[in-house]
Amino acid sequence: MRTASRCPSVGWSEPGCGAVLAGVACGAGAVFILYKWRSKYRARRKAERARLKREASFREVDTAVQQFKEKHPGTDYASILSLSLEELSSRLRERSLSPETVLHTYMGKALELSRTLNCTTGFLLESRDHLPQVEQCTEGLLYGVPVSIKDNVAYKGHDSSCGVLSKLEQPEPEDSVVVQVLKKQGAIPFVKTNIPQGMMSYDCSNPIYGRSLNPCNLNKTPGGSSGGEGALIGGGGSVLGLGTDIGGSIRIPASFCGICGLKPTAGRFSTRGIQSCVSGQKSVLSSLGPMARDVEGLVLCMKALLCDHMFRLDPTVPPIPFNEEMYTSSKPLRIGYYESDGFHMPSPSMSRAVRETKERLQKAGHTLIPFTPPHLDYAIPELVLRGILADGAATLLKSVTEGSIDPTVNVQIIPYKLPRFLKKIIAVLLKPLYPRVSSSFSALCGVSSIPDLWKQHVAVQDYCHNFISEWRKRDLDVLLCPMLGPAYNPNYCGKLMCTISCVVLFNLLNFPAGVVPVTTVTEKDEEELQDYRGIHGDPWDKLFIPALSGGQGLPIAVQCVALPWQDELCLRFMKEVQTLTAYNSKE
Repeated sequence: MRTASRCPSVGWSEPGCGAVLAGVACGAGAVFILYKWRSKYRARRKAERARLKREASFREVDTAVQQFKEKHPGTDYASILSLSLEELSSRLRERSLSPETVLHTYMGKALELSRTLNCTTGFLLESRDHLPQVEQCTEGLLYGVPVSIKDNVAYKGHDSSCGVLSKLEQPEPEDSVVVQVLKKQGAIPFVKTNIPQGMMSYDCSNPIYGRSLNPCNLNKTPGGSSGGEGALIGGGGSVLGLGTDIGGSIRIPASFCGICGLKPTAGRFSTRGIQSCVSGQKSVLSSLGPMARDVEGLVLCMKALLCDHMFRLDPTVPPIPFNEEMYTSSKPLRIGYYESDGFHMPSPSMSRAVRETKERLQKAGHTLIPFTPPHLDYAIPELVLRGILADGAATLLKSVTEGSIDPTVNVQIIPYKLPRFLKKIIAVLLKPLYPRVSSSFSALCGVSSIPDLWKQHVAVQDYCHNFISEWRKRDLDVLLCPMLGPAYNPNYCGKLMCTISCVVLFNLLNFPAGVVPVTTVTEKDEEELQDYRGIHGDPWDKLFIPALSGGQGLPIAVQCVALPWQDELCLRFMKEVQTLTAYNSKE
């Protein structure tokens, strides 16, 4: 006896209709599986093509460098690599070095580091063809200087992948404004550097190009998201680079790799042609800035970029040239300082770096005043995290959906994917035990409406005004703060986003902030780290010890901060710290 089933399409019983529907469902399932398989296959092939393209650029650079060495057997390449940016620029201007020689020297070293540190995403082979044009820019402040650029900085004909497959095979139609200005000033952009997937992590690994390593210790991360820049400059493969910073992305790699970096006031440089995976959010501002071996290198880059050419190319940038008077002033400074921001307790080496730098500054005649950042337990989750992920992380997740998620960011991404109601439930359940974790989980929900987003923007403005009011009460010029360090062990950055409170605060405030290495981790620092308890006693405090352990000998930096649009004062303070500290004076 045949069974009759209800056929919804016609509204009456029809023999065998259930079997037909089951077949349709099976067919749809098979199509879906086939679609997913094809998507994964296409993603793998796209990544493979990107890696092959990078390897081809490596081979071409290797050939070019070897041919140059054969034609110029007496060149002292090690001597060229040892020059500071100021010294290199001077030698190029006086013509005792040629741009061609310097370019091939740095291409050779960058290639060597690419194979050991995996810090680049590909060489800009056009740089050699650009040499004749460089001779038309002999008056440029960066005449003949090779410059590395972070992967997301647009260079005509090359991808700005941001570490995600969805942005591959979309070559930029033109150079970014800053690249155009670099070329106008005689510089030679010659290589792009690696980043983490989506550039919202302070590690440096992605499914396309893999993991970058720290030049100071191959078992450590170079930081991120400008991690490739930090590794390349720290390893000696570049004398000047450009990075971007939305939550410490210039300063953390600079600290981890023992170099200097500056996050300028957002808007000081043009960001036309700078790619992002969270475009549109306005609560926490991103900045483009320089990375170099010393403060003088940062200053030269700032002077070169802050020129009429940039102001003409991008009229939205305030036409404020470099303030030489502010930078060269010798007036004693009133310096605020703190060891802990109250949200996350620094490591023993971070605290020691601040104390020792404070003592040196006092001996040099500056006035040091204690300062406490207000209400970071509110500002970090509610203003920073909820602001960056105001859309519930939808924009970021959309950019990383193609292909696999890198292991270094997966633990960070998983909570973003949870339904909003589940995030709220988890936040409520965690609140009695781990309030800091609870508030962060709640912030992952983002904002629920446009009126709430406007309120969030007002709250950011109010917090900034409150912070500046506290600054003014103490009549401060600048602020000395701890800087995250030393470099982490692999796979901890994504688990410890709370530790970036010391840097992301100044993206929220839009204050210029720079990093100067001042010391190295001692055996005593390592011993004291084992007794670290943190402030909250939550899982994040407990993870901090294994994240940092094994750091003896690694660089430790401090952070120098000034008020908005006083970037030159920030640099002046950084230079003062660099001059006084043991790390740089080699005492």
